[in-house]
Order: sequence, then structure tokens, then C-alpha cells
Amino acid sequence: MRGSTGPVPQGPERVHVTDDDAVVPPPEEIPAAAPTWVLPTGTGADAIVLTCGDGLELARHDTGDRMPQVHARRPYLHPVHTLAGVPLTDVSPVDHRHHYGVGIAVPDVNGTSYWGGRTFIEDVGPTLLKNHGRQTSTGVRIEGTDDPGAGRTLVEDVIWSDEHGAPQLREERRVTARLLPPRPGSDAAPGWVLDWRSTLHADHGPLEIRSPATNGRPGAGYGGLFWRLPIAESTTVLSAAGTGETRAHGSTSPWVAFVQRQGGRSTTLLLVQPGQVRPWFLRSAEYPGACPALAWDAPLLVPDGGATRLDLVAVLLDSALTATAATELAAGLTDGGLPDEGVAAGGDASGGVRR
Repeated sequence: MRGSTGPVPQGPERVHVTDDDAVVPPPEEIPAAAPTWVLPTGTGADAIVLTCGDGLELARHDTGDRMPQVHARRPYLHPVHTLAGVPLTDVSPVDHRHHYGVGIAVPDVNGTSYWGGRTFIEDVGPTLLKNHGRQTSTGVRIEGTDDPGAGRTLVEDVIWSDEHGAPQLREERRVTARLLPPRPGSDAAPGWVLDWRSTLHADHGPLEIRSPATNGRPGAGYGGLFWRLPIAESTTVLSAAGTGETRAHGSTSPWVAFVQRQGGRSTTLLLVQPGQVRPWFLRSAEYPGACPALAWDAPLLVPDGGATRLDLVAVLLDSALTATAATELAAGLTDGGLPDEGVAAGGDASGGVRR
């Protein structure tokens, strides 16, 4: 246990899969309508929820207000379920208390930690500093049509503030969900897609985004849109670079997949980089988790008034994908690798420049 990263947050959000009893049975009817975000209404409703069909809950949005400060408070999604109700996220596990579901966690933005826990200092090592910032949601809205076949988008405005409370950057976050089309000869949707697009705006001065790797710890280039999975009985990592953690970690494979087995059930989480492909930070032996690394081996610089993108498309399946099937599925989820109009140019396709 990593005691230096603080206590376990209090609340109903912890989910660990340990046996068949922890898994919700598959729905009796396959949802036909696209997943939709539901804003809280009424007394006691405090969470934004992604639902599908007749009340099937797929994901829950948490503001992060209950996090210890040392974990770098931030909005995140947890739990995130398959259509059969299997959770594919974990929150504040004993191995890394500062890991929280799906969210943007960056260990060093102008010296401020939005990752939580300790900061790696060259020639010193991991050190607990009072440098933990906070991401605060300043507005949430739902965009889209009432077409039952079209997914609606959760749009969230987030301010990132340093350890002194001064704003460092503004994030525009857009998260959409949709069902995968049924396979030929079947009425069932094989899974669903979570599409996350964020733009970080340097509205308060230039940004220098770093990682432990850029600060002297090779291979530890973590930081970005990070997905933490629960530990399972078995976890196999697939990627275009081959099978296994060592092949996927640091690769520029357009996709990676975690195929897990727990309590007699198989699931797959397929993560796809739809535009610019960054090196993957990925773990499976110590714990299962991954993110496209913003600062894999060099700092990412965003000029004053510029912006950088973080995009990730996830597919959640109640079956075990093969590498061939994952390649075919991922190919249909990319958008050509071109940055959106309005994102500042000046180096890489994300709008930042590397030093």
C-alpha cells in the first residue's frame, strides 16, 4: 500500500470485481436507443449518469470533491460498465490510491501535480510535495438531438488551478456514447463506445507539461487521459505492436486492448487514439491501466493562447477480442489524425510543441 498518497476517499464510489456476485446480470432486453446523459434532478441526486435502455447505467460522473487534496481533486468517470454490468474501472485501489476511474491526470504542469501522490525529482526520486492542483467543473450541459439513435454529448468546462488556487488552464471536455451496431444475424449490440475529446487552452500563460520520464525516470512517461481498470484473474494486453505489456508500452500502436477474465466472464476494453497517435504509457503486470502519454520523453510546450488536444475512444465488450478483431474494430473508430480547426498549430498535431 502506498501510504504517502493519502487516505481512501469516503463515499459509495468504490467498485472491485471479486466474484460472480459482484457482477450485474446481463439485461433481459438489449437496448435499442443510444446511451444518454442524465443530469441530476430532485433531492439526493448528485451525480450525472450515462444510461441506456430502461435505466441501464453505463457510467457515472464524479466531481472529485471527496478526494483527498493529496490525490489532486478532479472530475472523473466511475464506475464504467459493460452492457452486461461488468465494471471496467477502479477507484483509489490499494496499489495506487490516487488512481480514479477514467479522467485526465497529469503529473507536472508548470510544476503543479494533477496526478496526485508523489512527484519524481531528478537525483532525488519520488517525493511528496505540497504541489497538488485541482480541476474544478465550472459548467455542465448536454448537447445533441432527441433522435433515439444518436448519442448526446456531455460538455463540461473545467478550470485547472495550481496549489495556490491560481488558474493555469481551461479545459473543454466533450464525452459522447453510442452502441456498436449488431453483428450480422444478431439483434444484440455487442458493446458500446465511449468517445472522449478534450481541449486544453493556455488562457493564463504558456504551459510546460512534463512527466517523470522527462524529469529523469526512463519509461515513466505517464500523464494524459488515463483509464484505470480493476485487477482481474487474468489480463492480456493486445496491440498492433504485439501481445503483452512490453510490446504495447511506449509503442505508437493506434490501439491497445485489455482482455480480462474474472468470475467466469470475459471482457475487453479497447482503447483507440482517433487522431494523433502518442506513445502509450501502459501497465498490466503491476496493475491494469493506460493512457496516451502527453510527455513521453520530452516536455510538451503550449504557448500562451494556444491549445492541445487529448482524444480517446473506448469500446467496452462482454467478450474476448482477438488481435485481428481489435484491429478491424479500431480502424472504424479513427478520424484521420487531423486536428480540429481552431487548435493552435506550431509543432505536433495536438497544437503543442515539443522541446
